[in-house]
Amino acid sequence: MALDTSIPVLIIDDYQTMLRIVRNLLRRIGFTDVDEARDGREALEKLKARPYGLVISDWNMAPMTGYELVQQVRAHPMLQKLPFIMVTAEARPENVIAAKQAGVDNYIVKPFSAETLQAKVSTVLGFTGS
Repeated sequence: MALDTSIPVLIIDDYQTMLRIVRNLLRRIGFTDVDEARDGREALEKLKARPYGLVISDWNMAPMTGYELVQQVRAHPMLQKLPFIMVTAEARPENVIAAKQAGVDNYIVKPFSAETLQAKVSTVLGFTGS
């Protein structure tokens, strides 16, 4: 079974450059349906308006952080099982633990490659083949 790269993906980051980098990395591994949001509030609105198959969110944003966003997603009955990857420049163990406790499915530390992103996405989406 191949990784389903046709699923819609929502990427969230307050830096346009990072949105562009993640979008390009996703394209490189085959994803074509990628939407963007600039913060957690905008992302939550988009998540309630359209079904997504994966969320990739930065941690540090205002006015709603990625951490607060994942808490909102996990508390929402229609969104609670949505695969969620947190991206951050923070590699501190306590942040990884907090993110996992909040409900993220995986965690990526910046900077990262297309290969790292593909491995994390494959793990989160349950793909184990080659």
